Amino acid sequence: MPIVGAGLSHKTAPVEIRERLSIAEHELPGALEVLCAQPSISEAVILSTCNRTEIYAVATSVEDGQRDVVAFLSSYHNTPEESFRDCLYFYSEEKIVHHLFRVASSLDSMVVGEAQILGQVKQAYRVAFENQATDIVLNRFFRQAIECGKRVRTETAIGEAPVSISYAAVQLAKNVFETLENRPVMVVGAGKMSELTIKHLVSNGASPIMVTNRTFSRAKELAENFCGVAVPFDERFVKMIQADIVISSTGSPHYVITAEEIQAVMKARRNRPIFLIDIAVPRDIDPEVGKFENVFLYDIDDLRHVVDESYNERKREAEKAEAIVLEEVGEFLAWLGS
Repeated sequence: MPIVGAGLSHKTAPVEIRERLSIAEHELPGALEVLCAQPSISEAVILSTCNRTEIYAVATSVEDGQRDVVAFLSSYHNTPEESFRDCLYFYSEEKIVHHLFRVASSLDSMVVGEAQILGQVKQAYRVAFENQATDIVLNRFFRQAIECGKRVRTETAIGEAPVSISYAAVQLAKNVFETLENRPVMVVGAGKMSELTIKHLVSNGASPIMVTNRTFSRAKELAENFCGVAVPFDERFVKMIQADIVISSTGSPHYVITAEEIQAVMKARRNRPIFLIDIAVPRDIDPEVGKFENVFLYDIDDLRHVVDESYNERKREAEKAEAIVLEEVGEFLAWLGS
């Protein structure tokens, strides 16, 4: 029974399509149950991040597996196949092995060398394993992919100048304002991405930092770690009037910042410029917001255009990482063939 894979990423699909096919972590157990009920599929792992949604499966055949994966994506999201099929890529056997090992090693990321993806691969596998969606083949496959990712981070310097999505968001803000010194910032969301963003903001002199989250205790905890101020979620727009920069990264399936609300904020600001970066998928900020005068809105796809000063150094380290990946791929394929 072959390993098959299908997915879409920042390389093949715009954020409008990626957000439509994303699967939140709390939805994974139910999604895996539906996926493994497909006729041809016996094992499966779903990897869904802001930059990709990928399905890895053991199927009765390559053709049947790919058909059932596409059918699952379409039915689960209530989205016609034709609306996203052109954005999909399909891999099987050696190619899917090589692909996952590169993903876990951050070689397929929007920003090569970013550290978050390895943890995301681990979490996707953990959820699948705990929900009995994996067996002998995918257990070995994902464990070795994770070990490959660890080797790359240990044996190369690919992560020594880490550039994450949150780092790129802050760099984009610096490109607009030149300096972040004493710029008031609001961060919407209190997850890992928000925490990384605040670290970069503080290191660049941004102040004061306001943190808002649906769970106020989490916003308070995160804000206190950085001498910031926690803002109740239902008061976010009142406090947003004071912010020059707003960075949003929540797990909400709906917009948490709408055009109507920003219109009111801008009126209260007397139309002073405001800079918003939406690094969530699905998006947190209504794209209509970007049409207002003096409102500068960027989403996660815009971050690919941020100039990365350490690109050449990471490129050299990436070549070393590719060699490690090939070695690990060969070892896994030998095991699979046996």
